[in-house]
Amino acid sequence: MGGVEDEEPATKRTKVSFEELRGLSNGSSFIEPVSASSSDLMARPLASEGDKEVVGSKGIIKRVEFVRIIANALYSLGYKKSCAHLEEESGIRLHSSVINVFMQQILDGNWDGSVSTLLKIGLSDERIVLSASLQILEQKFFELLDAEKVMDALKTLRTEIAPLCINKSRVRELSSCIIAPSQCNLVGSCSQDTVRSKSRSKLLLELRKLLSPTVMIPEDRLEHLVEQALLLQRNACIFHNSLDNEMSLYTDHLCGRDQIPSQTLQILQEHKDEVWFLQFSHNGKYLASSSNDRSAIIWEVDVNGGVSLKHRLFGHQKPVCAASWSPDDHELLTCGLEEVIRRWDVSSGECLHVYEKAGIGLVSCGWFPDGKWIFSGVNDKSICMWQLDGRELQCWKGQRTLRISDLEITNDGKQIISICRENAILLLNREANTERLIEEDQTVTTFSLSRDNRFLLVNLLDQEIHLWNIDGDLKLVAKYKGHKRTRFVIRSCFGGLAQAFIASGSEDSQVYIWHRGSGELIEALPGHSGAVNCVSWNPVNPHMLASASDDHTIRIWGLNELRMKRKDTHSNGVHYCNGVPERSLKGSHWL
Repeated sequence: MGGVEDEEPATKRTKVSFEELRGLSNGSSFIEPVSASSSDLMARPLASEGDKEVVGSKGIIKRVEFVRIIANALYSLGYKKSCAHLEEESGIRLHSSVINVFMQQILDGNWDGSVSTLLKIGLSDERIVLSASLQILEQKFFELLDAEKVMDALKTLRTEIAPLCINKSRVRELSSCIIAPSQCNLVGSCSQDTVRSKSRSKLLLELRKLLSPTVMIPEDRLEHLVEQALLLQRNACIFHNSLDNEMSLYTDHLCGRDQIPSQTLQILQEHKDEVWFLQFSHNGKYLASSSNDRSAIIWEVDVNGGVSLKHRLFGHQKPVCAASWSPDDHELLTCGLEEVIRRWDVSSGECLHVYEKAGIGLVSCGWFPDGKWIFSGVNDKSICMWQLDGRELQCWKGQRTLRISDLEITNDGKQIISICRENAILLLNREANTERLIEEDQTVTTFSLSRDNRFLLVNLLDQEIHLWNIDGDLKLVAKYKGHKRTRFVIRSCFGGLAQAFIASGSEDSQVYIWHRGSGELIEALPGHSGAVNCVSWNPVNPHMLASASDDHTIRIWGLNELRMKRKDTHSNGVHYCNGVPERSLKGSHWL
């Protein structure tokens, strides 16, 4: 709201005294403000209780505050009679009589009376009184306009609002509403709705935020405290990987280790050589994998979490080093190692286009957020963009990408992220044409971007994984250790509910999982017989993780108690166990 915030420094602001304010409500009578502490605004508790009496085992909860917050919660829930009984029995009133009158005046639209009553509350900060008065009077102004009482609105603006409103530009904005009513919807700050669009109850909520919490308890204060306690418990639980609606007020929250996908539920064996890369689709319904066998595979995830082969993709002449899902998951890009990019239709498995540059090879692939362009790192250290039909749009030359390179673009399409030197990652803003650098002491091997685009997970040659905050100033916020990497490219990922975990492959044939916030290693999953090159966490199912290995297999990890249901008709090469009669079929099997 205008009237308090303005362009002038606070020391230059003209102070409006209470004496000047009292004559602005169309001559309404004025009663001198009552000097009162917060405890004077409610009925005193029983003498035996005392103002300092506390409740709770820790002795830190004040009884008066506790009772008032409970009463406020009862009132908010619609239990007005229960609130009244609590006030009567405890001797502690939710609001003073002055506040009750003030609230009713706001709801009744008694603007002059509410401004007068505001001065009786005994607020010591004149700026708050001034700001609250302006909000009330602006509501009056807009309601008069809505009732087509233009002259009355003009009088309110001239005689009541203008004398209070130090910010002259705000007065001009309100004046424009009289001259051109269509401009009213444009009046107001960018962070809130216009006053005209507010109901009186919403105005009361705004005033509640402005006044001292000892005078008017903030709306939903008890709910806020309870939510805060639950969130603190959730954030302290390193295994939390279940929906928040499963949390209970009856017990302290603590997840068990069984919330982490740590049981091999299925082994996929369709690839004939080392599996280098895999990635779940955005909707979690598909999984793409690529291999040294020069093929890629699209796998389908059924409603029970079972994974089956959908399409085997042939056409690359070199090992397939990466894959990338289109924003709508209808198409897939695959990149041959220093070769070409192929675009595939997920439904049919048909190759829709081949992207290449004569004499040089492509090393990475990705999509722009709108799905209309693709981009790639090139082994001549450039980054190229194409339209879907193959027309090259732009190419950035210079120290941009390395031979083995990841490439990401933020969801707004403005920022391209690539490895530009052995120990540095470039963050290139396409619109502003500015660059930022993440510089590490060790060689960067791979990186991945968080779903909210605020964090970058960086794998280093020295067997560390670093988490960088890239939202604003670049900041290293966490390090993860324990996995093994000596010769190969090992990829890590964010995952789990709210991406609260970090998972990584490892050359010791295990999958490693850390709690993202604490950095604590919580799982090292054995099962593969070769180096684990890549992991991918299902973005929709926090209990589903996939890993790709040099042992030619992909493992699907889930919860220990999860048991997949056997379907009678399967032709995808799946071998069932877990107490279900086995069928020997070619290709993959479940444990």
